[in-house]
Amino acid sequence: MKLIVKHCQKLSGRISVPGDKSISHRSIMFGALAQGKTEISNFLMGADCLSTMACFKAMGVEIDNTAGVITVSGKGLDGLQEPAEVLDCGNSGTTTRLLLGILAGQPFFSVVTGDHSLRSRPMGRVTKPLTQMGARFAGRKNSTLLPLAVQGMPFLKAIHYQTPVASAQIKSSILLAGLFADGVTEVTEPATSRDHTERMLQYFGAKVDTHQHTIAISGRPVLTGRKVTVPGDISSAAFFLVAAASIPDADVTVTGVGLNPTRDGVLEVLQNMGANLKFFNRRVVAGEPVGDVRVQGGTLKGTVIGGDMIPRLIDEIPVLAVAAAVAQGKTTFKDAAELRVKETDRIATVARELAKFGVSIQEQPDGMIIAGQQSLTGAVCTSHGDHRIAMAMAVAGLLASGETVVTGADSVDISFPGFERVLNSLIIK
Repeated sequence: MKLIVKHCQKLSGRISVPGDKSISHRSIMFGALAQGKTEISNFLMGADCLSTMACFKAMGVEIDNTAGVITVSGKGLDGLQEPAEVLDCGNSGTTTRLLLGILAGQPFFSVVTGDHSLRSRPMGRVTKPLTQMGARFAGRKNSTLLPLAVQGMPFLKAIHYQTPVASAQIKSSILLAGLFADGVTEVTEPATSRDHTERMLQYFGAKVDTHQHTIAISGRPVLTGRKVTVPGDISSAAFFLVAAASIPDADVTVTGVGLNPTRDGVLEVLQNMGANLKFFNRRVVAGEPVGDVRVQGGTLKGTVIGGDMIPRLIDEIPVLAVAAAVAQGKTTFKDAAELRVKETDRIATVARELAKFGVSIQEQPDGMIIAGQQSLTGAVCTSHGDHRIAMAMAVAGLLASGETVVTGADSVDISFPGFERVLNSLIIK
């Protein structure tokens, strides 16, 4: 599928964005492990979250979709069934790594796989600690790549694990395995990663304690089904927030978006770059902070993005690179080597695709340096099968002269079904 975008002089309007992908994944998983029913509103019906849903259906969990509300009939910690088929996680790293933590504590055998891209992404970062807890894995390259065979253990060993990188997926995999362990399982990170797992586990009744960068979970809790309203995904909102901040005559409000402080790095960076942001209607929904964000366009300036901020905006770096290209002065991204093991090598891919617009980028091992105040020229670019690259290039197309064509734009459905429709609703011709 091709996405055609033309230069835009004005964006205006109020929009909502699809439900948060991270929270949607977890609502299915935790609902399946809880006792009773979990009702989920504003669930993201994107490809990744549907992969999570399919995996739990394959383990005997009844999941119903009626009038836009997903109902999960929980099985409790010990109620999942051995799947008769291979569990296919599609393109979803979140599904895979969190699912491996749950499967580690099951008294049955399972096999997990995914698409070509997912089969190349590193899984040793979760199989290593899960093996220390007692689970057994067999797979390619010493059990570091999919497909993976999993022999779970119903009584895992509680451990204290220090993660090599700040990663919500690694942390969450270990914490989920900790549900099935005797005693307290602890995870210490080098910096704070997104905390949706901790918030939602507490909301469902688990005992979770956090002290600085260490999170502890007590094993064998009784989780209880809850009502979950998924906030709008800040990562999806970021494309419109960045576009509006970069177009002088723009005024865009995104309603009901998640404002979790472990995910709001894109907002802080935009403010550091001089963007005019205002926040309204702040509230807490199902343990998550939510609100409305208004952005009025102006002139952005370059900045430095690195350190502890990176885990708070790792998924937004491709579109922030677009903002950096038109900002006044140099922008430096550093400490972001994790981008190289996403759906694509996002450092190399962003540099390659933005170069087609005439943007000069110095690629670094852990980031990139972008000279600002560059004039973008419409280009034919590709998503490389990466939804965030596709949407970032669409934003670049709004800022570029002439017409831009993004090929492989069907990948957008992974996280943002209806992206093109929402984008067109804001364009003032």
